Amino acid sequence: MIQQKVVEPEHLFFPAEREKMFITGSEAVKEAIKRANVDMAISYPITPQSESMHLVGDIYAEGYLREYFRGENEFAVMSAVAGASMGGVRVFTATGGPGTLRAFEIFSTWAGARLPIVCGFMTRGVNSPLTIQPDTIEMAFMLDTGIIMLHAENAQDLYEMILKAFVIAEKTDVHIPVGVFVDGFFVTHTRDKVEVAPPDIKLPPYDPYSAPVPVMDMENVPVRQMRDPFVMKSNFISYAAHASWQQEVLAAAERARKYIYKYLGGLVEAENADADILVITSGTAASQSREAIAQARQAGLNAGLVKIKSIRPFPAEEIKELTRKAKAVIVPEFNRAGWLCRELKAVVEDNTKVLGGPRVFGGMTMPPELILSEIRRCAK
Repeated sequence: MIQQKVVEPEHLFFPAEREKMFITGSEAVKEAIKRANVDMAISYPITPQSESMHLVGDIYAEGYLREYFRGENEFAVMSAVAGASMGGVRVFTATGGPGTLRAFEIFSTWAGARLPIVCGFMTRGVNSPLTIQPDTIEMAFMLDTGIIMLHAENAQDLYEMILKAFVIAEKTDVHIPVGVFVDGFFVTHTRDKVEVAPPDIKLPPYDPYSAPVPVMDMENVPVRQMRDPFVMKSNFISYAAHASWQQEVLAAAERARKYIYKYLGGLVEAENADADILVITSGTAASQSREAIAQARQAGLNAGLVKIKSIRPFPAEEIKELTRKAKAVIVPEFNRAGWLCRELKAVVEDNTKVLGGPRVFGGMTMPPELILSEIRRCAK
């Protein structure tokens, strides 16, 4: 193993000296894992994620991870990841698009088993005819799996969120999986300036005995998920056990809020939040929105930006407060379903001012002019 000094997370995240690199989003994943003190990574290729886990394999060969292997398919990978986490090791994997759906059953299993797994989701289209292009439709399916969902705008976000996700997930009062979502190709395959901590320091190791549930070891035989097989019973105790445990998983995500504030600076970032017109979005749509708002400003139009960093837990109270005085809310998205618009309409007090769109999907880009057109229309 490569010799690295273990430092406190707060030191690695904040005061540690940063080196500027010009790298792709996939390389940002590698740099995060290099400093995350990961025990095991398990991979299966799917575009646009493949390069990320390939690069993680490269740093395994260099001695930054204890174990790395390729699974048979996405379902097998996510099952193996669950077993590794149950065994008490820090584990990482990544997938995207159809891979997410092929493994879908396991994500709720992760959450229900209180496994602090970190998974990267490099999003892409899921449809026929087949597309490998950017699209965030899979995030709509993941909203109610019980995992924490962070959405990165750029490679810097991706690096920060992956590293910090391990610390958030492993808190005793949280201890559920974190998915770090990023728009495939737009981030994974483009280069950007990223500031990273020195490669000779890393996070403290995961302590499995800080978990709120038993770790599977030689003294705790493999019955971690259920000491009594509730699935075989049909009675009130069985129903109540399942219902209360699902509530506890949801409560764990809510308890993660304070750590998201501590390490990521909050669930949202707002720019010019007092404007009458607000553009609220997440992921790379925030970059396009920022450019559209700059163009609007040059045209004498006043608009603000709210970038949502955490999808689960959702920043309901923050959104309510930010939108209370706004006259219009524009929601650009890279999917046809408009799942973020639905989330916003559920919490904005007067949701008639929430405008769905613009939306592009199937791999299309979103020219800032599309968003600017909506700003102009709302300003009339």
